[in-house]
Amino acid sequence: MEIFLQTLALIFLILGTLLSLIGVIGFIRLPDVYTRLHATGKVSIFGLVFLLFAAAFLNPALIWKALLLIFFVLIASPSVSHAIASAAHKAGVPLIGQRDDLKDAEKRG
Repeated sequence: MEIFLQTLALIFLILGTLLSLIGVIGFIRLPDVYTRLHATGKVSIFGLVFLLFAAAFLNPALIWKALLLIFFVLIASPSVSHAIASAAHKAGVPLIGQRDDLKDAEKRG
């Protein structure tokens, strides 16, 4: 059973590291703050979740702490991403590309 848990932890560790790496690459390569939020808000969060699963499998005493952290990260992440995007839009950070749904909604409303 110990070897199975270590193997499972290793798989989650590799997946979490790869997803976090993809998030960092997306943060560096994407052109503006709005598209960078997708890389950091989606991919990196699930990288963190997989890393917390790996920590829980390696040390079963941490399972409740890891589950609680996963819960709070998954609850807070959309709100944080939305707040950052809203603050960037209100500060006038330019959008790279043609589509700006918030500007169109402000004109209508």
